[in-house]
Amino acid sequence: MAKTCSCKSLRKLNLPTDQSVYDETARITLQSDSVTVTTSADGHVATVTIPGGVLEARTAAEINEACRRIQEEREIRVVVLKSLGPDFCTGLAENFDPKLVYPDPATAVSALTTPVVSLLSGLCSSGGLEIALACDIRIGTPDSCFSLTEPTNGLLPMWGGTQRLPRAISQGRAASMLLLGTEIDATTAQLWGLLHSIEQDDGFELAKTVESLMACGPLALQMAKEAVHRGSELPLRDGLRLEGDLNHQLAATDDRAEGLAAFFSKRPPDFSGR
Repeated sequence: MAKTCSCKSLRKLNLPTDQSVYDETARITLQSDSVTVTTSADGHVATVTIPGGVLEARTAAEINEACRRIQEEREIRVVVLKSLGPDFCTGLAENFDPKLVYPDPATAVSALTTPVVSLLSGLCSSGGLEIALACDIRIGTPDSCFSLTEPTNGLLPMWGGTQRLPRAISQGRAASMLLLGTEIDATTAQLWGLLHSIEQDDGFELAKTVESLMACGPLALQMAKEAVHRGSELPLRDGLRLEGDLNHQLAATDDRAEGLAAFFSKRPPDFSGR
């Protein structure tokens, strides 16, 4: 049975600087009114920081712009999305009409070809959960809680919540959250598959996840992401064909040759993303 949680604000979790995937020369590449993008690890990791709390229309538009900028940067291999405040997103601002932001931020995040890791602290509700569902790997905190409450207010999610949530946690569980307004805590979210792990207060889970992704071939990660997302919408036969086509594309890359050479030489690979 889903547990109902009392969302207590959790302090902001910072990316640790003593992990090998991060460096002390992290630089700001985009500073707008409410969204900041910083890069680290020689420009390979981009961290998108949103204010947290209530989502304003301005912030949603700036998330879109941040995603557009990141997509243009070939060197970026991993994207981290987190909030500055203790709550990732408590819902949309009262005067925010979600129909007026195009593309919506969940679509903008899902369109990124690189893996997206989200750190979801505190309350993640409504539009905030829809943005989180567009991420590839979701990490919660002990006080995280999740809900989609639009139907209880006579509304309907507009940023993919009715479609991505069932794919993440199954149709029955998604129905209970949507139709009953059920709020689930971090433990339940991890049990149901909404969260991949739960962060404590040392940043270890996030650092370990990013480091694991950075150790992989960036082109292979992009193609694996494409295979998973596109393949889930296809019949099995077509999905297998897609996997074969992507393997054919990957076979002609320098990264695949480097991966094989490193394997047989028993050394760490040095991927170039080409």
